[in-house]
Amino acid sequence: MLSLSQSLDAQLRAAMQRAFPEADAVLDPQLAPASKPEFGDFQANGALPLAKPLKQAPRQIATAIVDQLQADTAFTELCLEPQIAGPGFINLTIRPERLAAEVSARLGDERLGVPAVTNKAPVVVDFSSPNIAKEMHVGHLRSTIIGDSLARVLEFRGHPVLRLNHVGDWGTQFGMLITHLKQVAPEALETADAVDLGDLVAFYREAKKRFDDDEAFQSTSRDEVVKLQGGDPVSLKAWGLLCDQSRREFQKIYDRLDIRLTERGESFYNPFLAAVIDGLKDAELLVTDDGAQCVFLEGVQGKDGKPLPVIVQKSDGGFNYATTDLAAIRYRFGAAPEGDGARRVVYVTDAGQANHFAGVFQVAERAGWIPEDARLEHVPFGLVQGEDGKKLKTRAGDTVRLRDLLDEAVERAETDLRSRLKEEERGESEEFIQHVAGTVGLAAVKYADLSQNRITNYQFSFDRMLALQGNTAPYLLYAVVRIAGIARKGGDLAATTAQLQFSEPQEWSLVRELLKFDAVIAEVEEELLPNRLCSYLFELSQVFNRFYDQVPVLKADPEALASRLALCRLTADTLRLGLGLLGIATLDRM
Repeated sequence: MLSLSQSLDAQLRAAMQRAFPEADAVLDPQLAPASKPEFGDFQANGALPLAKPLKQAPRQIATAIVDQLQADTAFTELCLEPQIAGPGFINLTIRPERLAAEVSARLGDERLGVPAVTNKAPVVVDFSSPNIAKEMHVGHLRSTIIGDSLARVLEFRGHPVLRLNHVGDWGTQFGMLITHLKQVAPEALETADAVDLGDLVAFYREAKKRFDDDEAFQSTSRDEVVKLQGGDPVSLKAWGLLCDQSRREFQKIYDRLDIRLTERGESFYNPFLAAVIDGLKDAELLVTDDGAQCVFLEGVQGKDGKPLPVIVQKSDGGFNYATTDLAAIRYRFGAAPEGDGARRVVYVTDAGQANHFAGVFQVAERAGWIPEDARLEHVPFGLVQGEDGKKLKTRAGDTVRLRDLLDEAVERAETDLRSRLKEEERGESEEFIQHVAGTVGLAAVKYADLSQNRITNYQFSFDRMLALQGNTAPYLLYAVVRIAGIARKGGDLAATTAQLQFSEPQEWSLVRELLKFDAVIAEVEEELLPNRLCSYLFELSQVFNRFYDQVPVLKADPEALASRLALCRLTADTLRLGLGLLGIATLDRM
């Protein structure tokens, strides 16, 4: 009901201005959705804060506002008579015919009433960001699917979105990796694909063990870093080989999860690092401290009570993550063709990096690198924990590999499906079983994560996430399947009537829930909290199931049939679109 609430807000402001033209106070109706269904659709609380400046009782102020509203034809065509409650709340109920008209309009709208933004501006969403030669693990799960969901919502609203994968493809660890590659598989540098590096994690561990145990290997590795940074062609070829191998492995995960990303690793920003130092000098922010170049943060002290520094150039002349992140900020906000021209930059990383980004953002702000009309935001998320409340690990104590976690989710979904088919004495093709198990398994993993408030840790449980009851992906998918079954049983969901008519309370509850979709999407766009969309879809599914269980649809009277089928169709469309914005595919049968 986003457009209706905007109309109401404008009418309330005008009524308040007419009622109190002498008021110096800001006339804000404080319009919000009603806290309970019995209070109507909206509640305006703006009379209460006016009591002191106007020296009147809030109910007296509310009465004057209502009198002005009742004289406004546009308002009376939109709402039933307002009700004043408590100390001065104004409860507002949208006319039933206007609600029905809104439903009818959404039936013919592929955007389901969600308007495209008029102020579209380029957005960068930085998410996933695995490290080369290290396998993607459960720690990458949240960044990848939260970032993808936010990118989908922003794209749907109409913003041009650049989905960036800030891959860790540079740094001192490449010295040991390249040295190990040159020594154990030199032929890989001469012939394309001559050697399959196999398990890159094992390769990394071998190189790390040699680095820790062998001083000669350490020395050669450090020399290799200098060669790589200096552009030595053989070192660059070895680096490229390692990056390509990792990239292929990452892509298998992204394809499986239906994730689109543009890779732009740390190495991309190397040419811009020196300019970061120069820019900080020009802004008179740079301080030399114990040989290192630093910017001391304002309002952030260490245990000694002194301001904490952000080191941007080490005493040996090397750069670090902060330097790269500052270069990235400059580039992302910079005008094309030497930048992305973004006006909103969103970083989706674990909460453990919050202090790092707070410091980097402050430095960028003080250096003048964030345009006045731009937004720079960190989207933090908590840990994925096991059911014991500790960081999720394998039984052997290792980090859970992401591909193993996805495999197990699909295998468990398949086991559950085969068991259900046996109980129902239902025969299905192997192709059907594999498709449903794959869809449900991946949906369950994604939804279990996205339905949590991203700021908190959450406990990972296959049993909970695959349950057909509760706030789970299978529950929502089953609601879509249930509506598809109505169509198979003879309900023409494509049919609409010129004028929809509803009479039952369950119908009106479903109408009102369906019309919240546009406001929920706008809220997720602003607050970057996908769990708000999950909560809405779960509530919509519950309201629909109550409607379907308590009100006849296919056996409805002829005058009610088309309107009830229209509600079923709009519910299915809303669930499909909402789940799609979460990156979750739906099914017609399960």
